[in-house]
Amino acid sequence: MDTSSKENIQLFSKNSMQPVGRLSFKTEYPSSEEKQPCCCQLKVFLGALSFVYFAKALAEGYLKSTITQIERRFDIPSSLVGIIDGSFEIGNLLVIAFVSYFGAKLHRPKIIGAGCLIMGVGTLLIAMPQFFMEQYKYERYSPVSNSTLSISPCLLDSNNSLPIPVVEKSQSKINNGCVQTVAIIGPIFGFLLGSLCAKLYVDIGFVNLDHITITPKDPQWVGAWWLGYLIAGSITLLAAVPFWCLPRTLPRPRSREDSSSSSEKSKFIMDDLTDYQTPPGEKAKIMEMARDFLPSLKSLFGNPVYFLYLCASTVQFNSLFGMVTYKPKYIEQQYGQSASKANFVIGLINIPAVALGIFSGGIIMKKFRVNIHGAAKLYLGSSVLGYLLFLSLFALGCENSDVAGLTISYQGTKPVSYHERALFSECNSRCKCSETKWEPICGENGITYASACLAGCQTSTRSGKTTIFNNCTCVGLAASKSGSSSGMVGRCQKDNGCAKMFLYFLIIAVITSYTLSVGGIPGYILLLRCIKPQLKSFALGIYTLAVRVLAGIPSPIYFGVLIDTSCLKWGFKRCGSKGSCRLYDSNAFRRIYLGLTMMLGIMSIFLSTAVLFTLKKNYVSKHRSFRTKRERTMVSTRIRKENCTTNDHLLQPNYWPGKETQL
Repeated sequence: MDTSSKENIQLFSKNSMQPVGRLSFKTEYPSSEEKQPCCCQLKVFLGALSFVYFAKALAEGYLKSTITQIERRFDIPSSLVGIIDGSFEIGNLLVIAFVSYFGAKLHRPKIIGAGCLIMGVGTLLIAMPQFFMEQYKYERYSPVSNSTLSISPCLLDSNNSLPIPVVEKSQSKINNGCVQTVAIIGPIFGFLLGSLCAKLYVDIGFVNLDHITITPKDPQWVGAWWLGYLIAGSITLLAAVPFWCLPRTLPRPRSREDSSSSSEKSKFIMDDLTDYQTPPGEKAKIMEMARDFLPSLKSLFGNPVYFLYLCASTVQFNSLFGMVTYKPKYIEQQYGQSASKANFVIGLINIPAVALGIFSGGIIMKKFRVNIHGAAKLYLGSSVLGYLLFLSLFALGCENSDVAGLTISYQGTKPVSYHERALFSECNSRCKCSETKWEPICGENGITYASACLAGCQTSTRSGKTTIFNNCTCVGLAASKSGSSSGMVGRCQKDNGCAKMFLYFLIIAVITSYTLSVGGIPGYILLLRCIKPQLKSFALGIYTLAVRVLAGIPSPIYFGVLIDTSCLKWGFKRCGSKGSCRLYDSNAFRRIYLGLTMMLGIMSIFLSTAVLFTLKKNYVSKHRSFRTKRERTMVSTRIRKENCTTNDHLLQPNYWPGKETQL
């Protein structure tokens, strides 16, 4: 859960108070006319901030959806794509801690506006390689766009080991839930935008689409990955405009000051209000603030509950970031779905479940008035139940596709080793095919072949965008029921059982996402209540920094490195260097992807358990100390009363004048 939005609202609200010692007749006796401009400006700020986080979340969600498109377009492995994804968070490493600490005394609206400009320009720059690189190239067998001519892939490759390349230009309560809701909606639109762009050809607008002979289901297809970055960048730049028109501070309405009941967020504002007030006419100096930076940091990390919760959250976000980054790729490779459909189901089904889980966690905390111990238990319970459900996904995988020479033999009877020389067989030995090419065709026997040449196809005919290969000697070795030895461009679809597995996977994934998200709000409340009031803003900044730097940057990288180890067939660039993976071992991919996520989740559960025990230990010690002090106070009070009574009795005579009268 992104805590930066909460922090921005809190910091903006803190300086909305009048400075200490400043008296104002208007402040003491506000009228409805005076309240209205303040409320309007606050609503503008809230709306602008919500729009900013929508744009930010949209860009982040879209980045996750373009992983496989970028991988194919630039022909790079998953590990390098992980570095690109992790670099999105590097900017936070440089500024977030200092902004969270010094920003409380600066012009926050303009700081947010400047950040939006930088973020918008950076998002636009991501799309720039598309306009400076050559057009996307893919390979096809016939240079004729609409023909029934017969050609022989096998004979062509015997004269020239490579196929003929063809270049294609390729309000209080509402305010407290509002920004986070919009931030959750952002990734939904990001993945849906990714689904739409994945259906559009990469070089749309630069080439005649009638000449494109591949479809989005083709393994060589690359969508218009760059288009979404232009849209997201433009939205972010637009979101920066309102912040340059907002004042530095707003007067705080008296009605909110006098309210007896307040939310956790308003308590947050009131608790550390005194630390951000300055005497009249005195400006905060940066050097004076910097002098307290290291002591504040030491005090923060000296809090065992905060430190353990920080470690637990960092480990859990390593699990979640890695899982989300490669989830579209996992759906594509494991269940044979297109990139467009994978992004669509994630955006329309999975992310709304996360939003509902966060909302449910907040409702539980509010309705049952859960204290800090209950929040820790709810946070731990949601993690335990969520990862137990996640464990069932190991049984919902699909077997490897039948690929001749890679997963089964050319006879279609037994599996083979992973060595690439297994691509060659007696049925294609005279064709002298290239082993580096990946232009799969699906034989009539249901087996996929790496290329028409490796399938031993003698002739091919094409009408429109449909290409059929005939007299394929290797297809004839494992003859189909019809006895035909032909094939079509593209990989064979997985069996019908895989479609059912994909449906079960979606159901379990949605329930798991909901369950894990229920602990989001309790975890945030735990974070706020376990630290000193004057350190809450700083603690949120350090928490966000740690999550992004220690989880957002490294997890996509090492997830990608480990996923690359499950590759069965690598592509090669023209220069001869290794490109992107063409075919994964489904079983190995499933074990690595789910296993690494589960392992990190278990580690976070142990750390969350330590948080709960530490809380109980501190509570028991404080309760005993309070009880001891109370007992001592009661005893001393009783003794003092007894002494006073005794002294009065000893000093008091038996008779004095006027005794009867007084009695």
